[in-house]
Amino acid sequence: MPPLRSLTRLTAPSLSSLSPRRAQPFSSTPRSRSSSSEHHENHYDPPTGWLWGIPPGEKYQKEGWETVWMWGFFGSLAVATVAYAYKPDSSIQTWALEEARRRLEAEGILEDPDARKN
Repeated sequence: MPPLRSLTRLTAPSLSSLSPRRAQPFSSTPRSRSSSSEHHENHYDPPTGWLWGIPPGEKYQKEGWETVWMWGFFGSLAVATVAYAYKPDSSIQTWALEEARRRLEAEGILEDPDARKN
């Protein structure tokens, strides 16, 4: 166990921590003190008239990932649509209706629809 005297030296406040501190800014970005006119520059880029930066008459060249992304996105969308259309009905209302019908048929209150056909 360390002596008590060394612990008090570690925990005692130093003189530098007692001096008043300068207020910290909210922003972590340093401010430029050179001129205040920098903030008033025009940040507007005038329109060039080119859609997505492609000059008129120039053919767009696809990148390698674009075709794979399109097939993957729309293919998975089609698979999800088919899977959703053919998913089994597992709602609580459907189960409760079937269970009630089965119990009423077992008690003889409701006729069996398959038995009427024969």
